[in-house]
Order: sequence, then C-alpha cells, then structure tokens
Amino acid sequence: MAKKVYVGLSGGVDSSVTAALLKGQGYDVTGVYMKNWSQDLPGFPCPWKEDYQDAKRVAVKLDIPFKMYDFETEYREKVVQYMLDGYRSGVTPNPDIMCNQEVKFKLFLETALEDGADMIATGHYAKTENGRLLMAKDDNKDQTYFLYRVTKEALEKTLFPLGDYTKLEVRELAKKYGLITATKKESMGICFVGKVGIKEFLQQYVETEYGPIIDQNGVVVGEHDGAIFYTIGQRHGLNVGGGLPFYVVGKDMKKNEVYVTTNLQDKRLWSRTVKLTSAHWINDEPTDSQQLLVRTRHRAKLLPITRIKKLDNTTWEAELKEEVRALTPGQSAVFYAANTCLGGGVVTL
Repeated sequence: MAKKVYVGLSGGVDSSVTAALLKGQGYDVTGVYMKNWSQDLPGFPCPWKEDYQDAKRVAVKLDIPFKMYDFETEYREKVVQYMLDGYRSGVTPNPDIMCNQEVKFKLFLETALEDGADMIATGHYAKTENGRLLMAKDDNKDQTYFLYRVTKEALEKTLFPLGDYTKLEVRELAKKYGLITATKKESMGICFVGKVGIKEFLQQYVETEYGPIIDQNGVVVGEHDGAIFYTIGQRHGLNVGGGLPFYVVGKDMKKNEVYVTTNLQDKRLWSRTVKLTSAHWINDEPTDSQQLLVRTRHRAKLLPITRIKKLDNTTWEAELKEEVRALTPGQSAVFYAANTCLGGGVVTL
C-alpha cells in the first residue's frame, strides 16, 4: 500500500512541483494549505485567499485530495509574538526559522499524522537522509539555514523532493505538469504577509519615537524614526545625507539611540567570535575534531571555524578562521560538516 504523504501546498511553484513529483513517484498524496495569517494591513491586502485558490487549483490539476489547516492562532502566538518580542528587545529575529520549528515541522506534522498521514513534505530546497539534514543541489536556493531547528524525529517523517533540483528545473517541471503556479513570482517581504516589508508590519504593532543617529565621533548626524527598525551593518534607509556612507554598528533601546560609522574597519562591524544561545543540534553536538563551517545569515558565505566550545546547556561559542562582518544579534548562526547541517543557535552578544 502506498505511503500517505501530506504536502504543504502554499500556492507557490515549489510546493506545487513537490506534490506533482511525489504523486509521480507513487505516493498517496494529499495537499494541505496552512492558513497562518489572514489579516490585511493598511495598503497591503493579505494574499492568503489568492494563495489558497492557487493551491486548490494545483490539487484539482493533480487530482489529489485537498484540505486546509487553520493555524492562525498558534502562528500568532509562536511566530508573530516571537518576532515582535525580539524587535522590541533590540535584536533582529528570524520568523521563517521559528515558523519551521513551531508550525511546519511540529504543528503541521503532528496534525497530519493524527489525520492519517505517514509523512509530510514541503517545497524546501534541502535533503534529508536517516534523520540528517543535507544541503540541496542548488547552492543558491539551499534552505537548510532556515531548517536547522527541525528535530531528527521530524526529519525522519519528512520528504524534500526538490533537494536534487535547481529552481530553473522546478519552473520547467511546473510548465511540463501544466501547473497554474509555473510562472508565479516569488513572494517577497515577510514570510506570512506577502508584499509588506518588515518596517510597515512593525509600525502596526509597536510604538516608536524619533531619536538621534550618532556617529563614531559622538556627533549627531541625523534622526531615526525608531531604533527598533535598525539592524547591525545596515547602510540604506538611514536618511543621513552627503559624504561617505554610514553603517549601523549598534543601538541603545533604552536611550533610543542608533550608532553609525563611516569607517568600514570599525571594530564594532567585525567579529571573529560567534556566541550562540538557544542552541539546537539535529543529531550529535559538534566537536573540534570535525572540519566545521558556519553561515551567519541566509546566502552568506560558509566560513571555516577553528574552535567550538560549549559554555552551558544552551550556550556555545565558536572562533572563526576569518572575521565576519555585521554579526547580528537575533539572527542565527548555522553549522555544517561538509554538506550536512548540524544545527546552530541564535547569535547573542
């Protein structure tokens, strides 16, 4: 009897092709749209209805059953609140990583298994093998960075059919299967709200005050519209005119001050030590005997590390072979041994 696989159909091309490939491989496939967010924001209508309809059309085209799971309450509590709390505290959180940890590979997985599924599948560019997480064939699209907090147990129940394909090949497959999503554009902006940017989203939930932008000499060079909106290494959107470009090197949430520099060699912009909190390792904890690499943001270069040390149960420290620019508290540092993603943690100062 064919294994029952519930595919998270988002209404995008990647998940559509995932469902088509699995059906072609003989699995008993059911498409599931996860309704995580439906709230419109001023000037930004939420695209969930359009995405839901596209997902449904794909299911009809592939002749597979289709369901919707409403996770909006849990999503607001686990992902949106996490993001808002992070920004309020002065760090730059990653909601995509939390969504994978709490919703897609926990809530969706548990609900699907209770509903009769044997496994789940998503349109992520990654591979899984015996509970291990491996990098995708397409380096540019590899999404293991966002998946590092998924558990070994969840990976054993998950399929990632796109791990062996490039994005171009996926688009071609979508055309071949005659899927309505073949030419649909990538969704930009926040993972759950569509086209809205992070600043526009935060403005709906967080009260902010104007404050000074101060350079490396202690001179006020401009005014910000809320320290919460600024992230380490940021260059654009500072509205500080003339001369050399400024880079954000820090901020003080209590004083409502943002600190910048024109000096690209400013020590506050560069780090050789990465300190992590909330560490999560998919299989075994890493050791110095392994040749380890670290990625400090999605699509950033993989950097070799010379030493990794456990400070306590959830806190680790790694020494890099070379300095990394704009290490950002709240973002994640994710570790690799060859093409295996080991896990990682949240960057802290």
